[in-house]
Amino acid sequence: MKTVLIASNNDHKYEEISAILAHLPIRLVKPAELGLNVDPTETGATYFENSLLKARAFHQASGMPVLADDSGLEVELLGGEPGLHSHRFSPKPGASDHDRCLYLISKLVGKPKPWHATFHCHAVFLISPTLIGASHGTVRGEIIEEFRGSNGFGYDPIFFVPSEGKTMAELGSPYKNKNSHRARALAGLDLLKSWSLEAD
Repeated sequence: MKTVLIASNNDHKYEEISAILAHLPIRLVKPAELGLNVDPTETGATYFENSLLKARAFHQASGMPVLADDSGLEVELLGGEPGLHSHRFSPKPGASDHDRCLYLISKLVGKPKPWHATFHCHAVFLISPTLIGASHGTVRGEIIEEFRGSNGFGYDPIFFVPSEGKTMAELGSPYKNKNSHRARALAGLDLLKSWSLEAD
């Protein structure tokens, strides 16, 4: 079975990607399993640039095929913020996901509702420096003030999906693994699919 390194030290992300790609005949590994301590600074101007930056850094450190992604939440009334800075949005040192959600809500209070927002994810699969596949996925929804659901992370508890009548954190893993921005981005990685099915 072919092995792919996940270019992230985030256990939540690893678990989610593993579930989304469970149908492919590949083995996903964490950097920690290989004793890698790689934490590249995300200096890209787009989700794609950040994903590629991470993929190249982890590939250079391991020599392995690498799967990387970069994601963010863009709120229309905030001009696309927090966007690329979604994980570093709160000014509070050591901010938790809950802190980031509260800070986002505080910037929206008093503005007209609904607070339209879009989750973005750009995934990159890098086999070699010259063999790279990429795909972008999105999910549209609204930010709400009430925290709802416990099956999610990041902004999931306050990201409401109108068509489902629930937040992303209420919808749970089976739904997210098929319909999330990350699931949609990974579904478009044709290079990963074809490579995984090739004979060694």
